[in-house]
Amino acid sequence: MLPDQILLGIFGFSFGLLSSAGVFTVLSSVGLIPRFAGRMHVADKVFALEEAVILGTVFGCIASVFPDCLQAGSYLLSREPFGEATAAVVRVAGTVFLCFYGFFSGSFIGCLAFAIAEMLDSIPIFARRMGFRHGLGIAIAAAAFGKLLGSLFYFSRQIFLSGM
Repeated sequence: MLPDQILLGIFGFSFGLLSSAGVFTVLSSVGLIPRFAGRMHVADKVFALEEAVILGTVFGCIASVFPDCLQAGSYLLSREPFGEATAAVVRVAGTVFLCFYGFFSGSFIGCLAFAIAEMLDSIPIFARRMGFRHGLGIAIAAAAFGKLLGSLFYFSRQIFLSGM
């Protein structure tokens, strides 16, 4: 039993390293981080931006493997160590944090998707084949709106719980 667990641990760690290396390879080949640094006018802090992406990815992986670590806040709130008023403030602050997190995560994913599409020059090819002369921005906005509606439907109907 123990050798099987050790072997599974080694395989899991190896596959995790391979997939994270693939993600960082895509990010570096697309040039997303230097592009963000240029847009934000912080080109001298590219290293800090890259470290933030790496730390965010590591934290996300740890949180997905060990989801109980994220339940520490609800445990503290159930104990109400600082009183009822503080618990209400913490709940509101948590909701605000989740709104900001969702906004910035979606922005990052959108920028990554469009950077990959730009790298492949798929948007100009798509525009030429469809005969677009005007309205490419509307088509991109419609695609983004469709993604938004799809994810709202997915999460409002809780389809993620059924695995369908």
